[in-house]
Amino acid sequence: MSKLICFLFILGTYIHNMKKNIFIISLTFILGLASCSFTSSNFDQTDKDKLLVQLISYVLDQGHFVKKEINDDFSRKVFNEYLNILDPYKRYFYKSDIEEFRKYKDQLDDKFINAEIDFFDLTYNRGQKRFNESKLIYKEILSNPFDYQMDEDFNADFESLDYVKNKSEMKNRWRKQLKFSSIESYNDLLEEQEKELKNDSTYVKKSNSEIEVESRESTLKTLNEMYDFYEDITRSDWFSFYLNSFVEQYDPHTIYYNPEAKDRFDVDISGNYAGIGARLSKKFDKIEVVEVISGGPAWRQNLLEVGDIILKVRQDDQDQSESTSILGMPISDAVKLIKGPKGTNVILTLKKVDGEVVDLKIKRDIVLLEETYLRSSIVNKHDNLYGFINLPKFYIDFDNSNSRDAARDVKKEILRLKNLGVKGLVLDLRNNGGGSLKTVVEMAGLFIQEGPIVQVRSMDKESKILRDKDRSIVWEGPLVILVNEFSASASEILAAAMQDYKRAIIIGSKQTYGKGTVQNVLDLNRMVKANTNGDLGALKFTTQKYYRINGGSTQLEGVKSDIVVPDKYTYVDFGEKDQENPLEWDMIDPVPYDPWKSFFDYNKTISASKSRMESSEFISLIDENARWIKSIRDNNTYHLNYKKFKNNLLENEEKAKKYKKLSEYSSDLTFKSLPYEIDLISKDTTLGEKRKRWHKNLTKDIYVDEALNVLNDLRLSYVDR
Repeated sequence: MSKLICFLFILGTYIHNMKKNIFIISLTFILGLASCSFTSSNFDQTDKDKLLVQLISYVLDQGHFVKKEINDDFSRKVFNEYLNILDPYKRYFYKSDIEEFRKYKDQLDDKFINAEIDFFDLTYNRGQKRFNESKLIYKEILSNPFDYQMDEDFNADFESLDYVKNKSEMKNRWRKQLKFSSIESYNDLLEEQEKELKNDSTYVKKSNSEIEVESRESTLKTLNEMYDFYEDITRSDWFSFYLNSFVEQYDPHTIYYNPEAKDRFDVDISGNYAGIGARLSKKFDKIEVVEVISGGPAWRQNLLEVGDIILKVRQDDQDQSESTSILGMPISDAVKLIKGPKGTNVILTLKKVDGEVVDLKIKRDIVLLEETYLRSSIVNKHDNLYGFINLPKFYIDFDNSNSRDAARDVKKEILRLKNLGVKGLVLDLRNNGGGSLKTVVEMAGLFIQEGPIVQVRSMDKESKILRDKDRSIVWEGPLVILVNEFSASASEILAAAMQDYKRAIIIGSKQTYGKGTVQNVLDLNRMVKANTNGDLGALKFTTQKYYRINGGSTQLEGVKSDIVVPDKYTYVDFGEKDQENPLEWDMIDPVPYDPWKSFFDYNKTISASKSRMESSEFISLIDENARWIKSIRDNNTYHLNYKKFKNNLLENEEKAKKYKKLSEYSSDLTFKSLPYEIDLISKDTTLGEKRKRWHKNLTKDIYVDEALNVLNDLRLSYVDR
């Protein structure tokens, strides 16, 4: 369920020209589609489902980058994935159900090929029955008080759990899960009461038993709302879950969208509503922030972070008790709660990466497109002027040659910085999720004389080399590129090319995101003649793969930083390698290229930076914090005895205080806008406030400070040859 519904729901206006930003499907595949159309006439839902299986099977066989062998091993993987989608917490199906389903474990490959859906019908009907039974179970459990003095634990490692054998075991599993949900609410209510008692002398204290009742009522409200949402999930939705258990075996970016999901995708692309500007993903029952969209209100506020879990949502005119828990809610319905009219506020209850639970108010707005463009600044370090360029995305508008283009903008900004006499340049690609391939090739050409930039291999295994053919060099001086775990796709291509040419020093996380693939989206209705049976949806599938000029793929491994600087995500699994069924890393033949004939001593500079990292107490504290965050996220056992539960919370809160000083870091640097922008700021106070906030953040950014140290070392290492 997670990977279908969670697709790329962007809460805000996010304009993306899909047709131009992706590669065209290879000529062989297009000719294949032209010669093979499926005919449709009026028929029932079952026939439509079978047609979908045939269409998707054909497209994947003919068009996907990877040729999958549809065999019994494939069938078993589909079987396990499908059950995980249907019942991730193992709280609906009994062991007897699974044994009955298991008869099909080695047959799903044949059923996929033959477009047979009897296994889906069996699981769908049984699932509906178990779902209805579970409503009675949770209501019965929540009608009785929980004993928080009982010494027992809750195991959240659901993969390690077995399915229950009988109704008694099923009730106990539900009881522990519901008790875990309620004990958190119980603690929150006790803490709220303590605050009220301090602030209001007339406040009437409630007993623990009264608060226990309120905590169960809160959990009951959450479950009732969740089940209301579940009941809106149609058979078409469930069938798309089934289809996706097949298609996701190819790779994590191959997804089927049923008509409703396809419509939501179209809305996201056109950007017709206001929101907070975040991309969400669903992992089991939790909705997690996977990207903060450049230019959106959350990005401008700079408090919402990748990895944050959204627990509850409420509108600004509601009190705390009216918060809606989105635990287990389909992501599309959570989106409906979060988005709303421009200028209104939404309040999110977040569980931060370090486990802290906070409320965050965000004003909904349209994503400001100008904020997705580059920003630049100058800074004086060691009596030398350096340039800093932040690039949120490799943007371009293929339909309008007069619109802004990232490569052209970077070139213009470099020339402005050169006129100011900067001695080095930092290009910040952190959190840059990619964009136009044409743009990244042109941008790489600004730093080298000419040569290959990237190789692209299609499904027919033929490789195309994309080159910089412009012999002019815009910037010959010291260059540092900043990256992190969320630098992906085009960002990885640029960083890899500059690293292979030994043209720049890469500073950042251990590696970048590791997405080295290209996808196309195909409207399945285009493949059917005389379709009178409604929308068939769309299929996104992988058709190409990127390779470095040294022959290595950026898939999974990303780009390894020359200088690794720890951050809070260092030990947390983010990126392509954390996805299900990612394409593997591989190599193809390298292409001839001439490394940059540098007069800077890169090895000496990198060694000096690593020494600074090793001796820095602040960097050591960042690394310690990252390890602690990892340990918290890896913990799957929770106390259901309130005394132990509370003590554990207090221990974590005390530990967290130690790391609060990380937010106190500040360099003595002063960042300034370029002269042309100072003129703009004099006429636009809003722009002035944005730049003021950005410059303040740069002074508190230890990674920027180290990048400038590296530039200074490079300058000093210059040898006149």
